[in-house]
Amino acid sequence: MLREIKELGFDWIELGHGIRLSLMPGIQQMFDAGEIRFSSLHNFCPLPLEVLVASPDCYQLSSIFPKERERAVKQTFQTIDFATRLGAPFVVLHLGEVRMGPITDSLIALIKDGKLLSREYVRKKIRAVKKRESAAPAYLERIRDALRRIVDYAGQKNIRLGIEGRRGYEELPSERELPPLLDEFNSPVLGYWHDFGHIQIKENLSFLDHAEWLRTISSRTFGCHVQDCVWPAQDHQPPFAGNVDLERLVPLLPKNCQFVWEMSPRKKVDEIRRSVALWKERFGE
Repeated sequence: MLREIKELGFDWIELGHGIRLSLMPGIQQMFDAGEIRFSSLHNFCPLPLEVLVASPDCYQLSSIFPKERERAVKQTFQTIDFATRLGAPFVVLHLGEVRMGPITDSLIALIKDGKLLSREYVRKKIRAVKKRESAAPAYLERIRDALRRIVDYAGQKNIRLGIEGRRGYEELPSERELPPLLDEFNSPVLGYWHDFGHIQIKENLSFLDHAEWLRTISSRTFGCHVQDCVWPAQDHQPPFAGNVDLERLVPLLPKNCQFVWEMSPRKKVDEIRRSVALWKERFGE
């Protein structure tokens, strides 16, 4: 798999949250032999032994259950350890979600029915905002407690942590909550990891303006997941295959930003090669 990715023209690779522990010796061997370099690891990597399918949210730092939060912290420590062993400077984190019932997918369904900004859509959205705003503080406090340990551990290992921009309104932190959280920690270890597809979905749902958000958070952005999105919510598409205005948005990111391509495994090699060629043509990288 890693060799196939290299053949597509990628020099650095992010290890995802579906990597089983049994694969790590072979990956380590390739790294030690100088065959591959890693930009980042996506928590949890490797996959917890008891989890059978890729599931970055199998344990949540925001959980109401102390044992689950502790398991999430310990698995994050393990990801940081593997990042150190593999020379990867970044670990990408999900922080959890508010338990409020799924709202994002129901809003997407309304949009598909042509009801964007209908009274039904607006009422459902307002109810969700009120519920989330009242519930979120307790979840964020649990996240802060867990992050204090994780940030300290990552700092000892010289690993930086990117909090990923998420697709769902239920997920934490929101774009309103993230800047104060980063301010509170005020740590060079902790920053933001942008995801073009996820944030485009939020723009399509009228939760934010994609470009405005990037202007707000750009200076704190360590890296990003490069993908496209077909209206309204079909993400993980090859760049330039959807509706994300990459030519307008990419220049808003800092010069030292890590660009990690993240696409559906169902995409064909020719589709990816076409996207790579377009990227090099338009951005010269």
